Amino acid sequence: MSFWKSLFGGSSDSAEKASEPVEYNGFTIRAAPYKSEGQYQTAGIISKDFGGSVKEHKFIRADRHASYDDAVEFSLGKARQIVDQQGERMFS
Repeated sequence: MSFWKSLFGGSSDSAEKASEPVEYNGFTIRAAPYKSEGQYQTAGIISKDFGGSVKEHKFIRADRHASYDDAVEFSLGKARQIVDQQGERMFS
């Protein structure tokens, strides 16, 4: 049932707000972990301004953490890794 709730907008898990933005190599990254099954899921948003047009790449990973702060730190590290590996290609 929870699959259908998340698919159509309802969710029994609480949503968390995104962290403060962090600049990294010309990109803006924000951790956005959310509570899932009693733990916090690794997730975030990577964005870049292309001359007035902002593009975003959202990611979710399988890693889970006991605390929100741990999930934020891990999500920011994962975002940096994605930027290092993919750069602007993530938007194409």
